[in-house]
Amino acid sequence: MSDRNPENPNSPPPSQSNTISIYDAELSFQVIEDSILGLWKIVNNLTTIRPPQCERYRVTIFGSARLEPEHPVYVGVRNLAAELTAMGCDIITGGGPGLMQAANEGSVIADPADRTKSIGIRVDLDFEQSTNPFVEQVYQHQTFFTRLHHFVLLSNAFVVVPGGIGTALEALMIWQLLQVRQIHEKPLIMVGHMWSDFLRWTQDYMVNATPPMASPGDMEIPHCVDTFEEAIALLQKYHGKWTQQCEI
Repeated sequence: MSDRNPENPNSPPPSQSNTISIYDAELSFQVIEDSILGLWKIVNNLTTIRPPQCERYRVTIFGSARLEPEHPVYVGVRNLAAELTAMGCDIITGGGPGLMQAANEGSVIADPADRTKSIGIRVDLDFEQSTNPFVEQVYQHQTFFTRLHHFVLLSNAFVVVPGGIGTALEALMIWQLLQVRQIHEKPLIMVGHMWSDFLRWTQDYMVNATPPMASPGDMEIPHCVDTFEEAIALLQKYHGKWTQQCEI
């Protein structure tokens, strides 16, 4: 007796009915698309699991890759990271040059006993291949999407210092996740006049627009300060609250 469907004699035998010819472009594409969407579902499920609370408070510093060590902002970021390290914080950056290097450098020089970690979360770029020499622990990503998510998973606080488009992307992503309550109780601190000017722009063109495109409360999410000293004072308060919660 034939294994083929009597109603459709041209159909393949049951043992072959789940196979698709590579030459069938439409069906092959559908299988690939369904598989990729299935992988996203798996990733989403896995990311509902949060890593255990780390031993130390972790502060991510986002900033420009272009500023040189003699620049005053570079010195300020290095001192900021050093102060946070002295408090017992791990420092996380994108692991590249410029202000990322300044933060990792401040972490290393303030921790000769190696009690904290200077961490870099890298992304593959053709024009920026090397990790700065002050990174002690490096993670490598192929995409900005996974890299940004890694920052969120590891960090207890975010500090945004002067930077360009990449820094703005990182700042806005954290702001948006706080706005929609995907992350909680993790301060977003913006340092410098460029960010206070940016917040004024968002107020004028989002909140004061007709109709409004953002809520007044959204503008209260970032802490915008003029100096690194103000940023340190804020982080001391948040670090203190975190320490108290750990002791409960």
